Amino acid sequence: MAQFQEVLKQSALHPKPAGLVLQYGTSGFRTNAKQLDHIMFRMGLLATLRSKKTKATIGVMVTASHNPEEDNGVKLIDPMGEMVTQDWEEHATQLANADQEDVLTVLKNIIEKEAINMSQEANVFVGKDTRSSSASLSQAVLDGVSALGGHSKDYGLVTTPQLHYMVCCQNTQGKYGEATVEGYYTKFCQAFIQLTKNTSNRTDDQKHLCLDGANGIGALKVREMESHLKKELQISLNNDGSKGRLNHQCGADYVKVQQKPPTGIKINPGERCCSFDGDADRIVYYYTDSEGTFHLLDGDKMATLISTFLKELLTQAGLDLKIAVVQTAYANGSSTHYLENTMKVLVRCTKTGVKHLHHVAQEFDVGVYFEANGHGTVLFSKAAEEKIQQLAEDTNVNDKRKKAALLLRNTINVINQTVGDAISDMLLIEAILAIKGMTIQQWDTIYTDLPNRQLKVKVADRRVIDTTDAERRAVTPAGLQEAIDNLVKKYRQARSFVRPSGTEDVVRVYAEADTQESADALAHEVSLAVYRLAGGVGDEPKPLH
Repeated sequence: MAQFQEVLKQSALHPKPAGLVLQYGTSGFRTNAKQLDHIMFRMGLLATLRSKKTKATIGVMVTASHNPEEDNGVKLIDPMGEMVTQDWEEHATQLANADQEDVLTVLKNIIEKEAINMSQEANVFVGKDTRSSSASLSQAVLDGVSALGGHSKDYGLVTTPQLHYMVCCQNTQGKYGEATVEGYYTKFCQAFIQLTKNTSNRTDDQKHLCLDGANGIGALKVREMESHLKKELQISLNNDGSKGRLNHQCGADYVKVQQKPPTGIKINPGERCCSFDGDADRIVYYYTDSEGTFHLLDGDKMATLISTFLKELLTQAGLDLKIAVVQTAYANGSSTHYLENTMKVLVRCTKTGVKHLHHVAQEFDVGVYFEANGHGTVLFSKAAEEKIQQLAEDTNVNDKRKKAALLLRNTINVINQTVGDAISDMLLIEAILAIKGMTIQQWDTIYTDLPNRQLKVKVADRRVIDTTDAERRAVTPAGLQEAIDNLVKKYRQARSFVRPSGTEDVVRVYAEADTQESADALAHEVSLAVYRLAGGVGDEPKPLH
């Protein structure tokens, strides 16, 4: 077939470095940008096949999210704006690692296995972040699409969630919104303005937010969006990309892991601040108090605020809808305890990785999911949306129920349900704080986090660690879980778990306990156990203090 000849010819222009093997991980492929050209071309091919298979538009986002600037990566987006289905992750890994002469064989295997009609039209949306390598790498994706005769639309510089949104809008024939960046701003900002318009007496102080854009694409897009907010939210933007390096000593991941504000930002005591990550799909909030102590409000605090707000509105609206919060093992024990015992909200725990949380959240009328790192959103079932819509339009209900229904309807419209979205989550949280008349300090005191520590241990092969119970227990290597259990018993309110990284040959260690000293000591002792039992590489982990 002529198109296969074209693939062969083009593929030779995107050669694979000898001996390079990469896995399609939790967030797609990610490594040093210099090694990714062949992967991008081949993901263009794969997205074209996926589009033919689903008879829908597929998205390809070129980004390495919170990784350093010299890295890059790629994520595939399925028709409803969700992450690509897991069985196609296998296809992606096989295609990425095929030697030059085997690319056609692998392609034909996928076509046969998936029974793809090659005369079916294909449409692929492509977006990229602000890394210097993104321009040529996104071009390689476009080359891959055209080599198989697919149609592509290049959205250029967009946040990852914006591309997810575009794909969903396109495949729902505009029911979700208009598939343009302008349409995105209009939908979310109008809903935000509707939500906050009845919150009388908001001072300029309450409307003011200090934002760290991680010197990435999110900063660029917030600048574009500002005029749509009509001064209802006044953002002072730091790390806007004009001078600093992407994710360098700034961004959501830095703030979360280092437990301190981005370098070089002057924060006044009590000032409400938030940080995006490099591709704007994660957000964390924070402030410093009058003593200069740093307070982080991460994904758990956001899930708690949002689910509390939604549960109250559902009760006021008199709607019997099932709401649940989906967490991972990384969720702070205090948040789980508060949600289950005080708020009486159902909590489900699942494996790390947004795709797992998204999947479980879909089982409920309203599913709130956030990873502790600040990546998350809220999903409403079709039935829930319809019930809320009917109530909002019903002329025979009392004012209290009607008002709650209208608030719920606008809340749905301010949320990007396709994927965690820093911009949309920011607007949602800002709206909730405004409606409740809450300061960031009041939000922070809903519950107090247990002190915790995360470490990583370099190992020869992360696959020696196998886990069960939503990654909370280690099955292999033998003796490891027993060692962890014995260490946990030494401390109060303690728990710890280990899991292989989705992206690198390290084992991630998490520990929490009643004091920071205990959490640090437990994390160190568990990392020693991992080092000894799971084939640690390099020097033994050193104590933290």
